[in-house]
Amino acid sequence: MKLSAIDDYGTFLYHQGTNYSSYRLFGAHFTVIRRRSCVRFSVWAPHARQVSVVGDFNQWNADANPMERSDAGNGIWITYIPGLAEGTIYKYAITTAAGDVILKSDPYAFLSEVRPNTASKICKLHYAWKDKKWMNGRVEYDSYSRPMLTYEVHLGSWRRDAGGGLLTYREMADQLVEYVKSMNYTHIEIMPLCEYPFDGSWGYQATGYFSVTSRYGSPEDFMYFVDLCHRNDIGVILDWVPGHFCRDAHGLRQFDGQPCYESGNEILAENKEWDTMNFDYGRTEVQSFLISSALFLLSVFHIDGLRIDAVANMLYLDYGHPDGNWQPNKYGGRENLEAIEFLRKLNTAVFREFPHALMIAEESSSWPLVTKPVEVGGLGFNYKWNMGWMNDMLRYMSMDPLFRKDNHNLITFSLCYAFSENFILPLSHDEVVHGKHSLLDKMPGDYWQKFAGLRAFYGYWMAHPGKKLLFMGSDFGQFIEWKYDDSLDWHLLEYPMHKAMHEYVRSLNAYYTAHTELWEEDCDWSGFSWISCDDRDNSVIAFYRSGADDDSMTVVVCNFTPVVRYSYRFGVPKSGAYTEVFNSDAEVFGGSDVLNEGDFMTQQVPLHGMEQSLELTLPPLATIYLRLKPAADKKKSLKLGVRAAVKTKKTKTAKTVKKNKAVQKTGKAEPAEKTVHATAAKKIASAVKPAPGRKKKPVLKKATEKKTEPTVPTAE
Repeated sequence: MKLSAIDDYGTFLYHQGTNYSSYRLFGAHFTVIRRRSCVRFSVWAPHARQVSVVGDFNQWNADANPMERSDAGNGIWITYIPGLAEGTIYKYAITTAAGDVILKSDPYAFLSEVRPNTASKICKLHYAWKDKKWMNGRVEYDSYSRPMLTYEVHLGSWRRDAGGGLLTYREMADQLVEYVKSMNYTHIEIMPLCEYPFDGSWGYQATGYFSVTSRYGSPEDFMYFVDLCHRNDIGVILDWVPGHFCRDAHGLRQFDGQPCYESGNEILAENKEWDTMNFDYGRTEVQSFLISSALFLLSVFHIDGLRIDAVANMLYLDYGHPDGNWQPNKYGGRENLEAIEFLRKLNTAVFREFPHALMIAEESSSWPLVTKPVEVGGLGFNYKWNMGWMNDMLRYMSMDPLFRKDNHNLITFSLCYAFSENFILPLSHDEVVHGKHSLLDKMPGDYWQKFAGLRAFYGYWMAHPGKKLLFMGSDFGQFIEWKYDDSLDWHLLEYPMHKAMHEYVRSLNAYYTAHTELWEEDCDWSGFSWISCDDRDNSVIAFYRSGADDDSMTVVVCNFTPVVRYSYRFGVPKSGAYTEVFNSDAEVFGGSDVLNEGDFMTQQVPLHGMEQSLELTLPPLATIYLRLKPAADKKKSLKLGVRAAVKTKKTKTAKTVKKNKAVQKTGKAEPAEKTVHATAAKKIASAVKPAPGRKKKPVLKKATEKKTEPTVPTAE
């Protein structure tokens, strides 16, 4: 790393808010003075009377290594100390204007002590990268027309060692990369790694914006993690928190005895909701500090993108003030004008250096133009989490299916604004903590219905316009809420339904990444068309996704009730033979195996504004995907994903069998549309004769005989 001199130009840019590599200017750096190796320390402490460097090397004596004010910049202190080795711990002893001496960690340190210790460490950054192919390809990467299926992970609780201890970056790399690749994800998003003192903050209350946490190892260890991801064609996104910082005494709060990184106005400075401090975005030195941190992570660690946490907290002056005690801007509004300009400045700087970086906003309000360019009045991000879709869908899926018909708008409203921003559909850590239940346990009904409902939801989610994000554990049906201080319940994969859910998500991910129509036109109406959005009585929706290629099309039908819909007719955009290529109700996925096998020719029955239509059986609590067979290949079956298993004639036979079963059990004829519970689903699966050439796999039944299912909580 090239070292910046403490000169007029570097400090001028810093004080102007435009030194975006200020980590070269400040911190601890090895250098040579008069042919003698030494470490240069520099820090910004504008209100300090005196600053010195202290550590074990001088017995923490504040008089041993005093710093001098630099002539080049206001408030910048500097000194050179010979004879120090890499790994030496240190802090700054700052004499405040009031005469008190306080000890502070270095805001620009590259490495920190492992908590609960709080000193900084002298650290060289050196690593032999092997991801040249990935980095070269990144230059031309167009994320908008590429699949983005992100696995969100908290490194401290994804998996732990045999003794319950934390894995290192290198240990996690070797295990996590293999897992993510096997599950067909395209990216990993890591919850914050900038050094933080309190495990319970999950990393969202940081102190070290240039120091990846030492909990899991060294900066070089984390570089290995990123390198291995890239060599396996997996992108890395890092959560980054420029919205607020922790109040701990060794950190940024009142750094030299007075506010430096936060506002001098207590109302603006304090975030009472989270008990943290808000950054002062109007201060140019803070702008240089934060933008330098972002570019540091993207350049030095080869990070592919940043997810900006809590953007709403930055945009609104009344955010984090539940008591109503907030101060309006100069126009009397609640918009934080300085934060708005900072975000635009941040994104402009990032895209100037890294045109194809991912800058993702977690913005929970309806602020307009979040993902529009700065030059047209936007904030300049290129993606935004779709919190509205997430809230509506989880509310809908948590309802008893009996009441879903009265809330049908919850599953259709998102398409009113789906293309107003470049959206990511997040099923994140925030939705599986604090009494919200896991995704699986949000689903109503009995044990079987919970899994069926979640599979149906995932099928809909994967086909809905927008990039995708799924929190760890959700892909195998973690039943209890996420715990930051413990491993995921990997033992659940020993149980048939969880194992089947795991295979379902793996297969669904594979279908998504293999079919361009599900991601090529994600940000435009040209990639989505409704077929039926108003069948509220049956809680059924149908639509199709299309890509740039005329042959790229998937028809999606979702049934959000535990009722088999026989002879269900819906329009389709093109005539020809359609094949069911994916069905969430397949037995191999833990379903009841109500499937449609073979080719289905359209009929000239106009419906839903289309000239032709299909008539199929819709499985209970399920999503199915259909594809039009290529005209030149009508005799060849499409075998993408899981094939349908019952021809039209077989479906009628299965229907008769189910009715007869019901008559035997109840003594009266069953209604044409029957609620399918877990036991009934098993009867259906056993009653349907396997299609020619396809053997039913007895894996789930055998596993059930060997192991009893765990007791699970009941959905509220």
